[in-house]
Amino acid sequence: MNEEVQFILDSAKESMDAAMKHLEKEFVKIRAGKASPAMLSSVMVEYYGSQTPLSQVANINTPDGRTISVQPWEKNMLHEIEKAIMNSNLGFNPMNNGDFVIINVPPLTEERRIQLTKQAKAEAEDCKVSIRSARQDSNREIREMDASEDLQKNAEVDVQELTDKYIKKTDAFLALKEKEIMTV
Repeated sequence: MNEEVQFILDSAKESMDAAMKHLEKEFVKIRAGKASPAMLSSVMVEYYGSQTPLSQVANINTPDGRTISVQPWEKNMLHEIEKAIMNSNLGFNPMNNGDFVIINVPPLTEERRIQLTKQAKAEAEDCKVSIRSARQDSNREIREMDASEDLQKNAEVDVQELTDKYIKKTDAFLALKEKEIMTV
């Protein structure tokens, strides 16, 4: 019977880990003042008739905290890359110097920082909802188990402890991201 409980706990932990990984990916997309190659992770470029991630057709670097440089592996891709960055709705204005596409990342305004903080809070809340959903699914599975009431109660307590741990992780991660966004 304990194997069944352990399996339920493991699957809950797996779901909660997946929620945290998703939150990490979403937080990478929220820029916090300094330039990062990850800012362009969602950009898709038209490459020989198919949509291809920018990172697969060019080298993306950050020479300093305010600049992103994109060096295509094929020179004829410069215009396509420039167009893709402009169409990506990231708010960047790329410049083409013949060899590279250079993007100057503007400093964030106070208003924009507050907006990004709200966006980060919303993402963290979505993560918490996923964690609570995993808890709910696990508790349902535990109740459907053919086991003693004590075993079910203990298993539910274990699931709640796991949930609390992941909610705390989410809050700590959010606090770190908010600090990063609000730091000028």
